[in-house]
Amino acid sequence: MSFTEQFSRDKEQIEAALENVFRGRPPHADIYDAMNYSLLAGGKRIRPILTLAACRLCGGETETALPFACAVEMIHTYSLIHDDLPCMDDDELRRGRPTNHTVYGEATAVLAGDGLLTAAFEVALTGSTIDPRRAIKALANLAYAAGAAGMVGGQALDMAGEGRALTVEDVEELQQLKTGALMTAAAEMGAIVAGATEEQRMALRKYTQKLGLAFQIRDDMLDVTGNVEEMGKTSGSDAKGEKTTFVTLKGLTECGRMVEALTREAEEALTGFEDPSYLIELAHMLVGRTN
Repeated sequence: MSFTEQFSRDKEQIEAALENVFRGRPPHADIYDAMNYSLLAGGKRIRPILTLAACRLCGGETETALPFACAVEMIHTYSLIHDDLPCMDDDELRRGRPTNHTVYGEATAVLAGDGLLTAAFEVALTGSTIDPRRAIKALANLAYAAGAAGMVGGQALDMAGEGRALTVEDVEELQQLKTGALMTAAAEMGAIVAGATEEQRMALRKYTQKLGLAFQIRDDMLDVTGNVEEMGKTSGSDAKGEKTTFVTLKGLTECGRMVEALTREAEEALTGFEDPSYLIELAHMLVGRTN
């Protein structure tokens, strides 16, 4: 099966699972509408795809990893809802649509994010068919990466850095937490579900750390060079928020070189696997994207 075919199959499987997450639940005002509005808005679904791909690479069945893939996407979606709020980045567009708070109001948007965060663990635990000890290990990894030691901590550093001059080391730490931690957890969960060895987990951790950094540098570049039609969100938000990025520190040309180097390092991290071609092609797709 080609990369494109496998990627489409993975994405279709994830979309179908996400569509069923809250089906049949009582509305409780418009809270589930607001949660689904952002959860089902599309997107690249990179984090859940990493979960499925890592599970498959380590010899597991992707069906067993699907509840965990849904969980990481629900947490990612909650973070986007909160990131777009007026008290954070104050964005009006996300994935080509009005942001959650623009449609439902700030209070409901906050609650929708809270609902997705907590439901993520419910979905993973109730949908899991693996050894409970393995499920707990996977979700402990996710919780750590999503919290103050990972994504939330990165967002705090991001807000604290607005209007301040940061070093390359500062920006790298910020992005490894804000973006990289959840991507790493996504892949590690898939590996844990599959019963991977510590060596395999370490290789995937290195792969996603390099990939996550390359992904963010590319994102910084697109914030300068992209447009609303391609990106589905307003460009120039980093400059508006007076944020120091890799582009402001290194320039577009050097950032391009950094992306290429990090992608090579991500590839090299997978040399111990029998056939890592899917994850290698995924890395090239992500760093070459226009949105």
